[in-house]
Amino acid sequence: MSAVTPQRSHITTHILDTGTGRPASGVRATLEAETASGWQEIGSGETDHDGRISNLGPTSVEAGHYRITLATGAYFGTQGTETFFPAVVLVFVVADVTEHYHVPLLISPFAYSTYRGS
Repeated sequence: MSAVTPQRSHITTHILDTGTGRPASGVRATLEAETASGWQEIGSGETDHDGRISNLGPTSVEAGHYRITLATGAYFGTQGTETFFPAVVLVFVVADVTEHYHVPLLISPFAYSTYRGS
């Protein structure tokens, strides 16, 4: 009997805590798409032990504007660490629906950085 492998979301994320040099596990994330009536949630998840969310949303999306909201304040709170950013909100454009969109995040208590991954 073969195991069922979940399909990867069209949009994924990976969070690393640069203060500890380790993946940030247990970070809640919400994925939204911009519609004519505003932002609509299309997925959510929590980072695993490796700081990844591979099933954040649908396996295919349309071209348009998207945002991922990450609960970094709650994450740092569980670490007993004060942080300046209670959440990180990343807004980006999906231009080519044939490509996978990976949006990594590097966090520390008082800074963050992101980029378009692959």
